[in-house]
Amino acid sequence: MKQSAEVQGSRFDAARWVVAIVLVAIAVAGNAYFADQALLYRVLGVVVLGVAAAAVALTTTKGRALTELARGSRKEIQRVVWPTRPETIQTTAIVLVAVVLVGILLWLIDTLLGWAMSGIIG
Repeated sequence: MKQSAEVQGSRFDAARWVVAIVLVAIAVAGNAYFADQALLYRVLGVVVLGVAAAAVALTTTKGRALTELARGSRKEIQRVVWPTRPETIQTTAIVLVAVVLVGILLWLIDTLLGWAMSGIIG
């Protein structure tokens, strides 16, 4: 029973994608056609049609999968143990010191190689 429902959904998915693409195309064409109108009205029209296209696209199988992925990601972010402020400051300080030391080392190597090449070339 579930397979037939998935086949049914996928058959209508193509039509839904076409509707979403047509809505986006209408938004683009309408924005160009009404170029002499106020920018606010054109932006509102594009936003409304874009939201409608997104709503239609989210009703497809891939759209529902994207929604589930977003929900799962949100739950995963809530489980992350974020570093404390002192840990963040300490890590940032270590990275900055390492960057400065590597920069000085590379500058010294470049300077020494420059002197060596100047001595060889003349």
